[in-house]
Amino acid sequence: MEIFRNFSFIVIGIFLVICSVLSANAEVHRHRFVIEATKVKRLCKTHNSITVNGMFPGPNLEINNGDTLEVLVVNKARYNVTIHWHGVRQMRTGWADGPEFVTQCPIRPGGSYTYRFTVQEQEGTLWWHAHSSWLRATVYGALIIRPRDGESYPFPKPKRETPILLGEWWDANPIDVVREATRTGAAPNVSDAYTINGQPGDLYKCSSKETAIVPIDSGETNLLRVINAALNQPLFFKVANHKLTVVGADASYVKPFTTSVLMLGPGQTTDVLIRADQTPSRYYMAALAYQSAQNAPFDNTTTTAILEYKSVTCAAKNCKATTPVMPSLPTYNDTNTVTTFSQSFRSRQKVEVPTDIDESLFFTVGLGLNNCPPNFRKHRCQGPNGTRFTASMNNVSFVLPRNFSLLQAHQQGIPGVFTTDFPGTPPVKFDYTGNVSRSLFQPVPGTKLYKLKYGSRVQIVIQDTSIVTPENHPIHLHGYDFYIIAEGFGNFNPKRDTSKFNLVDPPLRNTVGVPVNGWAVIRFVADNPGVWLMHCHLDVHINWGLAMAFLVENGVGELQTIQPPPSDLPLC
Repeated sequence: MEIFRNFSFIVIGIFLVICSVLSANAEVHRHRFVIEATKVKRLCKTHNSITVNGMFPGPNLEINNGDTLEVLVVNKARYNVTIHWHGVRQMRTGWADGPEFVTQCPIRPGGSYTYRFTVQEQEGTLWWHAHSSWLRATVYGALIIRPRDGESYPFPKPKRETPILLGEWWDANPIDVVREATRTGAAPNVSDAYTINGQPGDLYKCSSKETAIVPIDSGETNLLRVINAALNQPLFFKVANHKLTVVGADASYVKPFTTSVLMLGPGQTTDVLIRADQTPSRYYMAALAYQSAQNAPFDNTTTTAILEYKSVTCAAKNCKATTPVMPSLPTYNDTNTVTTFSQSFRSRQKVEVPTDIDESLFFTVGLGLNNCPPNFRKHRCQGPNGTRFTASMNNVSFVLPRNFSLLQAHQQGIPGVFTTDFPGTPPVKFDYTGNVSRSLFQPVPGTKLYKLKYGSRVQIVIQDTSIVTPENHPIHLHGYDFYIIAEGFGNFNPKRDTSKFNLVDPPLRNTVGVPVNGWAVIRFVADNPGVWLMHCHLDVHINWGLAMAFLVENGVGELQTIQPPPSDLPLC
């Protein structure tokens, strides 16, 4: 017994030493983000765009696994703002998550707030963006998380690393675009360009001088950290004549696989290795829309950057005279390519997928149409057949509170802000991907949360519907990563489709592309107390109500309890 007790002390001692070494190496990174209007010229026209520190895109943040970020956000713009750290687990630090009226009230013009959080056991590429109205059209940047000091990537160290931020540009004020759509009830105007690292590229007017250049040397292998920061559009991405080896996604390593094309929904990140094994020259990187919603208008343009071999010999040193090689691009509705790509993801090794499920949920996602209210004039109802567009999960169209954040109302026990009766299954069962009765087009508005006990093992079937139109929905869950254990087309059938579950090495993600006219199944353990938004990352759909939130209760003791709110938390 004495030997066992001594051994226990030794084990505990070793554990404490390891913890102290890890925390000793961890750093605190302090940044100041000034949100302000800045003159930005694109497509021949100058706009007063909302930026961070005058930069578009905003600054890329680089940290190591285990480090802490403290970001003071000062709002000098004329709009309310919040910043969301997309994909960061925010263990017990939900006050720093950022979605407006969910975990905080917005930072008002003239106000400030410091986001403080530690990134734990995450490595790879995440990003940060505004989570208030449509400000994230221009307010975004990369969050790069490298291994701890002394540790390395699970693949050969690349010679250089380049963030590739895919964006979407309106030749207008994006806030005006969404406000006009809210006023009329119609779909908002589509964007005028896509961008790579803030630049539209050679195929747009007044843009070729500023096209982004990505340097590479013959024989070297580089890491591209690709982020889809577009507001409303899933995007294909290709590099002419070069294969891409996928090694990570959403700050989780994956079993490497090689592809010629990527598809990222808004919110998703993909880390790829690219080898300079072609004739030294200039090659276009290109991104264009994957559009799965039938008959819906979309921005059908192509953004480009240039992969430029440093050893390329250009006539009279004039490289710009050499026209880059263009990749062959998928058609906009190439769902087969998307399916092949998304089903290629696996975790690097066997993982512990939750099995004994405590909460088995089934969420429908899709659009809807509200009948024109009697007190509205016709110009307020410019959706199909004189309606107003809406969207929902399980027939509930999510309404954000206005006087309190959901987390504040939960923490302080403020009544009347939300209810906890979000339905765990659809209130009405129907042929989700068939011809849906018009009587099911109009959802019920509400601020409904679903309560989860701390530690509960959760499975969610997310089912697309053909209400108005089926569509690939990138569904993002705040505060959590989850395993995507299966996806498919048609209506999910537990008898038939359970056999497709990958419970061995499914990928770990924070955003899942639910297939058009199909479904996806995710699992996670509710080990992070707080209020966590789950929503479609097409911002037009969030505005219409394609969202819900989980209220995860505290567990036992300090380490299973959300931290108290910080003293500078903005008030409504």
